[in-house]
Amino acid sequence: MTVKWEAVAPFLAGHGRLLDQRRFELLEGNGRAEEVLAAVAAYRNPDGGYGWGLEPDLRAPESQPGGALHAFEMFGDIAPATTPHAVRLCDWLESVSFADGGLPFAFPVADPTACAPFWTGADPTAFSLQSTAFVTSAAWRVAEHDGAVAAHPWLARATETCLRAIRDLDEMPHVIELSFAIHLLDAAYDRYPEADELLTKLGKFLPESGIVPVQGGSEGEVLRPLDFSPVPGPSRRLFAPEAVEADLTRLEQGQQPDGGWTVDFASFSPMAALEWRGYATVGAISKLRANSRLG
Repeated sequence: MTVKWEAVAPFLAGHGRLLDQRRFELLEGNGRAEEVLAAVAAYRNPDGGYGWGLEPDLRAPESQPGGALHAFEMFGDIAPATTPHAVRLCDWLESVSFADGGLPFAFPVADPTACAPFWTGADPTAFSLQSTAFVTSAAWRVAEHDGAVAAHPWLARATETCLRAIRDLDEMPHVIELSFAIHLLDAAYDRYPEADELLTKLGKFLPESGIVPVQGGSEGEVLRPLDFSPVPGPSRRLFAPEAVEADLTRLEQGQQPDGGWTVDFASFSPMAALEWRGYATVGAISKLRANSRLG
């Protein structure tokens, strides 16, 4: 094992949000769910949604689909513990979604300072498979241990809308949209029989290596097998075992001398650059553990 576990906490102390420090404590086995929930509560709005930079490149205070994604990720981290804020987030999503449960890429912000232009320039009247899929996939992960989320009517409607959009794809979508569509099919696989057929369909857009450049991204920015299929599940059949193994080795060896991991995409503020590294570091540890590369 090449990961220097003892270097991670010092890195996060100097680079990471309190939220990511608390998440790492859970991974270490000495954290508590209520500490993670207390940290994520700072990003919650009275409407039940999340903003305030919980999505690091969207620093505006307004509640956003991107904030909902990351909040659900945290609620997934605390399993088997649950929180009523997960259902309240579903309530907010129901209140702002289109009639069919779909979401736009992002909602307008009053002040775009330090926000990525792709967030602030989004059309709030247009359905986005990417945003709807990333929120619903994260919600289904929470639903695995939270029956109230699983039963929420918004989640079923939004999922059906995504499945319909995936069914209608006839050409390669943007690779990030593709990755979140695969995440959704993985998460909802046991509940929707057509997920298997749709995974096969999306798999045809992937090269044998599983490495796909990000259209419009930074130089050298790509998505890899673990970006599409971060944990063992139905989507793993889309990738050759040796491609997954190579990506796990790359991730395992990606720890930097300062103890953290890096990202290959651009950040849109100095704070976001720090926060993405903390987020990526917790994500790397989580993926390696889920794939039996760490104890």
